[in-house]
Amino acid sequence: MAKKDDSTDAARAKDREKWMARFQVRLAMQPGVDRAVVLRAVGEVTTHCEESGTDPRTAFGDPDVHAAQAAERLVPADRAAHAKRRNAVVDTLSSFFKKTGGP
Repeated sequence: MAKKDDSTDAARAKDREKWMARFQVRLAMQPGVDRAVVLRAVGEVTTHCEESGTDPRTAFGDPDVHAAQAAERLVPADRAAHAKRRNAVVDTLSSFFKKTGGP
């Protein structure tokens, strides 16, 4: 019976690792998110899961959705707006250069 418990524990640990990895990547992609925001959000998730004994998927649901919610909560609105504008300018320039064969 111990083998089944070990494999179940290993599967749960792998699912937890995948959830956390996807959460971190999706969070880092949100406008205005920096390293400090990622570390804070990961710390919050980790602490909650340790204290409650739940896995992140059960506690927070989809990692993509939770990343967007965490960014909205942790990134000041003005910083997120500035990052969105900057990203739009970069996207426009990138598109222009692709069409013209520039840098």
